[in-house]
Amino acid sequence: MRTNGIHHITAISGPDHRTDDFYTRILGLRRVKTTVNFDDPTTHHLYYGDAAGRPGTILTFFPYAHAALGRMGIGELQETVLAVPEQALGFWSHRLLTAGVQQDSIVRRFGETVLPFRDPDGMRLALVAAKHDVGSDAVWTSGEIDADHAIRGIHSASLLLKDGAATADVLTDVFGMTKLETEGTTTRYGVAGGGLGTAIDIRAVGDFLRGRPGAGTVHHIAFRAADDAEQEAMVAKLAADHGLQATEQRDRNYFRSVYFREPGGVLFEIATDEPGFAVDEPSDALGATLKLPSFLEGRRAAIEARLPSLDAEAHAVSPAVA
Repeated sequence: MRTNGIHHITAISGPDHRTDDFYTRILGLRRVKTTVNFDDPTTHHLYYGDAAGRPGTILTFFPYAHAALGRMGIGELQETVLAVPEQALGFWSHRLLTAGVQQDSIVRRFGETVLPFRDPDGMRLALVAAKHDVGSDAVWTSGEIDADHAIRGIHSASLLLKDGAATADVLTDVFGMTKLETEGTTTRYGVAGGGLGTAIDIRAVGDFLRGRPGAGTVHHIAFRAADDAEQEAMVAKLAADHGLQATEQRDRNYFRSVYFREPGGVLFEIATDEPGFAVDEPSDALGATLKLPSFLEGRRAAIEARLPSLDAEAHAVSPAVA
């Protein structure tokens, strides 16, 4: 059975330019698509990833200039972990400290060294010195971050749940993951030997406050399907074996998606790998211009007039949370 790992993770953030500055300049990711929220075209939808925009490397954001901060609680994705080469963690600790980014003490989890930190909205992130190969064939580099230190993509994500049993059933039965290890209240599911986006940690904490959406929280996590047929088979299994109903398929231009609430309350998406981010602009120019779906092209002038600038130099950019 194929393992359907993470395709992308989508969060809510504060100001557009601050989000873009943090993820491109501080973290060194490539902006692989500049578009709008198809359901609310008054705001950007910004995609960041590796040089090729491969599934398993993608973080996306709905930025709102005046968004209220969310609250962490059960039924939410708690932390997004990004993979770096084993020798790179010291470089990143120094870089984040120099940039004024809030970071926590380095810890060991499941045999790996992890550096937790927060983005400007307080979203929980971490860098892991991955003990398995995380690849180097599509690394995005900048003048300050070379290929030996650059972020490779998503390593794992942790879900904060009241009880993880039913969620674990979905991860193993629908997405093909296996139970790997348990440390305290956290159990890791995924693929032995790793690979980008192939691990999900379930942290079962019992009764606790529920999360509240807002800036600094994750809106949904998307899992991969190779194509429409595989996605359809997964939707059928969700309904037949788990009593979970997915939405109708929605065309997001760069993938086709269905959505459902997993038993713990987190919004899951199943997104196709095809057609990818180069469908409407050349690979060497990904993210360079505003791309709109065909049904919004007639409103381009009005949409462009309302969207905030992404130019950090045009704003008084605050440093990351201190």
